[in-house]
Amino acid sequence: MPALNVQRISLWISLGFGAVMLVAFVAFPGFFPPMSPRMSADQVAAFYRDHQSAIRFSMITFNFCSVMLMPLYMVVVYQMKRMATPTQVFAYSYLSAVVSGATLFALADLFWLIAAFRPERDPNLTMLLNDLAWITFVTPVGMLIGQNLCLALGIFFDSRPRPIFPRWVAVVSVVTALAMAPSAAAVAVRTGPLAWNGVVSFWLRTGAYAVFLAVLFFAARSAINQEERDEASDALEPMEAAGAAV
Repeated sequence: MPALNVQRISLWISLGFGAVMLVAFVAFPGFFPPMSPRMSADQVAAFYRDHQSAIRFSMITFNFCSVMLMPLYMVVVYQMKRMATPTQVFAYSYLSAVVSGATLFALADLFWLIAAFRPERDPNLTMLLNDLAWITFVTPVGMLIGQNLCLALGIFFDSRPRPIFPRWVAVVSVVTALAMAPSAAAVAVRTGPLAWNGVVSFWLRTGAYAVFLAVLFFAARSAINQEERDEASDALEPMEAAGAAV
């Protein structure tokens, strides 16, 4: 199967599983509204007792589907390696950051599942697991910022006459990184916009990255189409040269 077709399949796999993840996100009752870090241990325990089925459905779905966004990122890595940069270090750094982020998301998913596994346990232990889940989900933004900055640097250093990704994608990548950065403070506060349920740490961070994923999908699809046109052009050049020689 041609490499271009494999890349397109990877994109559509990611899109399909991304849609399923959106359903899981909406199904988790702890996101609408986001649970408050000021909830008491008894309130947290009651939440997990009352919503056990919905929590299990959403988190098991995340467990199955979140890793299936990786094909999208791997298409981006492949396209970054095609960039005319002095080195491919940005592509490999991007790959490392993506893998780190996927691991942390999986841990947050497991903490929510474990909290719902034994609803009869000591409420203080349930609250501890809930804290672990939320803080692991919201605050580790370093790898997300890293992957966005590596992508942006790769685009800016790409010296091809027609860059793999347009320059505006780099700008959106940097803006997204800046929008997510403040949520690192959620580990230190319990109220206000920077708390894990705040407008900045939760809604801005989640919304900015979701929008950026959509941008990344269309940018990657455009890069694949351009690669196909470049290959067709390269294949025609020897034939045109031969015809001119005749």
